[in-house]
Amino acid sequence: MDSPNHRARIGVDFHTAGGIFQGSRSYLLGIYREAIVLAPDIDFIFYVAEPAVFLREQPEFKRPNVQIVRLRQLSPVLRLAFQLAWRQWRDQLDLLHVQYRLPFLRVGACACTIHDVLFETHPQFFSTQFARMAKLTSRMAVRNADLLFAASDYSRAEIERIYNLPPNRIRVTHGAADLTRFYPGNRGAEVASRYRLTAGEYICIVGRIEPRKNHLGLILAYANLPEPRPTLVVIGQRDFGFHRVFEEIQRLGLDPEIRVLDTVDDQDLPALIRHARLFVYPSFAEGFGIPVLEAMASGVPVITSNTTSLPEVAGDAARLVDPEDIDALTAAMAEELEAGAEKRASRIAAGIDQARRFSWHKSASALVEGFREWLKGTS
Repeated sequence: MDSPNHRARIGVDFHTAGGIFQGSRSYLLGIYREAIVLAPDIDFIFYVAEPAVFLREQPEFKRPNVQIVRLRQLSPVLRLAFQLAWRQWRDQLDLLHVQYRLPFLRVGACACTIHDVLFETHPQFFSTQFARMAKLTSRMAVRNADLLFAASDYSRAEIERIYNLPPNRIRVTHGAADLTRFYPGNRGAEVASRYRLTAGEYICIVGRIEPRKNHLGLILAYANLPEPRPTLVVIGQRDFGFHRVFEEIQRLGLDPEIRVLDTVDDQDLPALIRHARLFVYPSFAEGFGIPVLEAMASGVPVITSNTTSLPEVAGDAARLVDPEDIDALTAAMAEELEAGAEKRASRIAAGIDQARRFSWHKSASALVEGFREWLKGTS
């Protein structure tokens, strides 16, 4: 830092703001809504593809210490090869915060959040080309980042184990649910009606339609439930490998019972989760698993997997199953759907308490503390 009066300038690569809804997008929105308030003495520069759209959808970012800068949507290679480095130099950043991988050409200090290393531990859920690229760029990030963050204790432990890092090298900034949007109650029933759903009479899953999220396993388990069964609502944008999901729905003749909503408005999502009877998230592997917290915060019983970070997120508040065990998933859904009022209320209360253990305020405090310590060390 140049002088005692110098205001630190931290840039944030936010190219995911306008893309497919994903964990890193939710993470950046949630953590930086709080960080910009916690650190009024730091200037934050957010790089997005469409500043006007971003500010219209995220008005909380209209603050004196925030600048929204247009970053044209180029290919990942071009963004990492020169685009971010140019902005880093042009905007005289003290620190650039990126996700997963650093710019190939660095002209200043970088902080990096590595949400997971599933491409190392679960390569079967990624293309060979992507896994190879992710391994290379993540190893570069671990070696060269000035600050490292992880989204869960599980991810931190895996990064330390795989890349042989000391325990104090990585700070954890957990994911969380936005409790101003995800909360229990009857509000928003008309939203469910608009999507031709009956409040309290459907099972819900939220997540990109790709093999790792295990939609196929859920569909097979759902098909084994006794009839009549609640509608299964799949909320998520189609990603690679999605065709198999639709082929299985047709093969099993489940078209009338399964609704796929891939164009849900961000403002409608909380109501659709809130009015589900049951939320199921049988993912094979996650670096965190924000939808689990969002469902629990919404007062909906949750079934999720007993693998990777999901037990850390769910605690004792959700029903945990082996995502490979279709019969176990069917049994868990059947028992939760048939649960009496007292058992259901207990599950809901436990879920709400668990969701409150995580907060964007706490995570943003850890993020800002990391920034401040690093800035202090460079002054």
